[in-house]
Formats: sequence, structure tokens, C-alpha cells
Amino acid sequence: MRDHLVAVDIGTGSARAGIFDRDGRLLAKAKYPIAMFRPKQNHAEHDSEDIWAATCRAVREARAEAGITAAHIAAIGFDATCSLVARDREGKPLTVSTTGRANQDTIVWLDHRAIKQADQLSASGHKVLEFSGGSLSPEMEMPKLMWLKQQLPQSWERAGYLFDLADFLTWKATGSLARSRCTLTAKWNYLAHENPGWSADYLALAGLEDLLEKGGLPDETVGIGTSMGSLSRRAAEELGLDTGVQVAPGMIDAYAGAFGVLGGVSGGASEGAQLETSVALIGGTSSCIVAFTRESKPGRSLWGPYYEAILPGRWLVEGGQSAAGALLDHIVLMHAAGGEPTAELHGRIIARVGELRDEIGGDIAADIAPGLHVLPDFHGNRSPLADPHATGVISGLTLDTSFDGLCRLYWRTCVAIALGIRHILDALSEYGYRFETLHVTGGHVNNALLIELYADVTGRKVVIPENRDAVLLGTAMAAAVAGGVHGSLSEAGQAMDGGGTERLPDPARAEQYGRDYRRFLAMVRHREELRGME
Repeated sequence: MRDHLVAVDIGTGSARAGIFDRDGRLLAKAKYPIAMFRPKQNHAEHDSEDIWAATCRAVREARAEAGITAAHIAAIGFDATCSLVARDREGKPLTVSTTGRANQDTIVWLDHRAIKQADQLSASGHKVLEFSGGSLSPEMEMPKLMWLKQQLPQSWERAGYLFDLADFLTWKATGSLARSRCTLTAKWNYLAHENPGWSADYLALAGLEDLLEKGGLPDETVGIGTSMGSLSRRAAEELGLDTGVQVAPGMIDAYAGAFGVLGGVSGGASEGAQLETSVALIGGTSSCIVAFTRESKPGRSLWGPYYEAILPGRWLVEGGQSAAGALLDHIVLMHAAGGEPTAELHGRIIARVGELRDEIGGDIAADIAPGLHVLPDFHGNRSPLADPHATGVISGLTLDTSFDGLCRLYWRTCVAIALGIRHILDALSEYGYRFETLHVTGGHVNNALLIELYADVTGRKVVIPENRDAVLLGTAMAAAVAGGVHGSLSEAGQAMDGGGTERLPDPARAEQYGRDYRRFLAMVRHREELRGME
């Protein structure tokens, strides 16, 4: 009986595969690294064939570990970062790199080479920008496509297919050129609530009148909760599956994670009230805040609202931080007492922060680093300022190069990341969003400091899902509908949701973090003051 699912998640540095049963239990998972090339500052590239090879290895290993045959698999789903894959007219890798190497055919999501193009589009005031927060990030696909056409005209001339990474994976799996509504709506300025979804004058404004031809892009998109078709014979062989497996439309990784933690409140008697007051916080290299609403509530600096990016009849809105886990890694790496930011070193630092806090006793207002303050915008500010040029700030540094000095800076950086989330939530509230509960998933669930701070700094209840891998779970939920295991996305969400544990904010710390937040906002103002001085 085909009642198991395969979920594949392509992150910044690895391909992961998980095997789930119909109840959402993760039976096995496997992970393989993918290479990243950094030929220039702000340039980051992948090899799409390397990604596919890592995907196939991970799927084969996970299925073997789960101990089930291919005949038990109903469907496979893919989620991925919003990276841009280029192929020529024969479907072969096409360079996006200044090196000219064909295997460097994918611009990674975090690549900021297209800041100038993003600024140009943002300044246009075009109406499609109402559905991307009034501006564009260089992480989006349109600025990257503009850069590609302007800077590598030979590649553009030879282009035959341009994919969001998740769509590339479904193409490799099925041979279908159909594209996901999730990817095109969220990352390509496709307006799923309008007909036609592509805005011809916007494409002309970007100098991309020939994009649909060069990219092999369709006029219509495929919604999540449907099937792209079955695995091709070649893909089935490479993945260690069979041609009876259905393929779900691709998903943006953060949105898969949001569905994974909010799927349980997406239907049934709780539909509406609970979903409208719940928000997903997907914390990893970067952080994303994602919510689903019945009404379109546009606002500056938000990504979206995107119609039916995941749930039918619902709008999706996103805010986020361009560097969160990556910022903590950077702090560890750059400090004299730090080093390679391994999980073990992070653990030692977090443990020592706990000891330092214990040493100052029961004074709830005390802080182990009261003179240190951090603005976490080391890779620009995605939300709520929508400023890719923003830079990080550390105020209060001394000559301290000790390990305890590192721990104090790490602690205040964690506080800053949580304050940044509060800043985003405050901005969302100004546009009519009201969130009472943060459902946290991603790597940050393993950082006890961040979990504590997300509750205490924002003043919201935090829910940590029982299944700590909500990105894979959300992808499996979508696959369950594509494979007919569950009848709808809401049914899959409720059936496969494993519940979670709650953490309530400590009201005794509200005054302390309120003071920190006022300082945080003052630092934002002062940074702008300095930037504006002549």
C-alpha cells in the first residue's frame, strides 16, 4: 500500500531527505553536503547537478534506513531555498558565474550581487511591488535575472530554461516544465490573484521582455496540494523509487516549514481564529516570520502578501532577518576566543552563558553584559526596514578577548536577534496583523537561549513542535495530498501534526527587555543619522 511519503529539503549547504508515514511520523532521514562557490564578494553559486546527486543519495539512504520498499511510497515533495538555476536550450547547465564555469549554474539565495538591480526596481514604484512590501530584495529572482542579462549576455542568449531551485527539482523528477504557484508568486513577482499573472509592463521595466521565452516559463502555475505528475523512469532509478510515485509542486523552504508548524491549525473548528493569530518563526541561517491570512494586508518591508502561495484561498505574508544563525556563527568565528563555529563550540558558549547568568544571582533585572548592544543587520535588513545596505552595529566593545568576553557578546547577539523579531512583529501589527503565538522551528529550537528570548522579548507564547523538523514535515504534508494519502492540505495538516510544547513569556523580564528594545530602536535611528551625515 502506498501510504508513505518522501520529503526533500535543499538548504544552503546540504540536501536532506526524510521518510514519513501517513500520521506524520519521521521514520528516517539522511543528509548530504552540497558545494558552494564564492568567486567574488557577495557572489554565491551552486552546481545544480551536485544538488541533484546529493538529493538522490539522501533519498536512497533514508528509504533504506526506514526499511520500506519503493512500492510503499505514494509521493515525493521538494522544498528549497529561492536560488536561481539556469539551463541552456538543450537543458544543460548554463553558467551564471563570472568565472564562466558551466557547472556554476545556480545563484544562491543569499547572493547579493544584484543590489543595484533591486534598488532600480524598488525605486520604480510599479504596482506589482504592492505585493512584495513596496520594494525588492536582491535575494529575489527578478534582480538576479536582470543582473544575468546585463552582466552575462552570452549566457542569456543561450538560455532555454530558468528555474527557481524547487521547480528545477520537480523538472528533474518528472520532466515537466510546470511551475509551482508557491515559487513564482513568492520570488518572481507573479501575481496569482490576477489574470494574467505576469505583468508585461513590469517585465519591460526590468528589461526582461523575453523572460518567458528564455526561461521556458508558463502562463499558469500549479497550486500546492496537487500533483506535477509521476516520477520519470530515469529519475525513479536515480532516486531509488519507482514510476508510481507522484511528485508534489515545489515549495520555498521557509513556507514548507510554516505549513509544517501551522498545518495543525489550518482547518477544522479552529480554522480562522487560531490560524489568524498564529505565526511561524523558521530560524536557521536566516530567520523567517510567516503567516497565513484570509485578507490581503499589504505593508512596506513585508514579502507578500502572496495569494495561494501555500493554502488555497489564503494569503501568505513573510518578514525576516537575512542573518540569524549565520550571525551567531560570525560572532564565534571573528572573536579572538572563538574559532570554527561547530555545534560543540556553540554548546560550550551557551552553557557558559547560563553559568554567568547564574553567578549574578536572582536579580531579574541584571544582565551579564549590560554595556553591550548589538544591531543584527550584518547582512542587510530584510524586515522591517527593507534595506539591503543596512549594516550591523556593536556598541560597548572593550579590549576583552577572553572566552567569557565571547560568551557575553554571544548572549547580547542572541538578545539582538530576538529584538529584531519583535521589531518585525511590531511592524506587522501596524498593518493589521495580530499574533499571539510563535510556532518556532528550524535549527533555533536547539538553542535554548533563543527559545527563551523569543518568548520573553516578544511577550508571545512560544510553541516548539514535537517534530523538530517542520520543514521536512510541511513538505511531506504537501506530498501526502499529491499522492492521495490525505484529501486536502487542511486534512493532511491535522492528521500529520504531532503537537508541541509551550513556553510562556516571563512577565518579570518585560521591563528589562522593554528597555533593551528602546535602545535597539535608538541604535537604528543613530545609524541612519550617521549614514545621512555629509
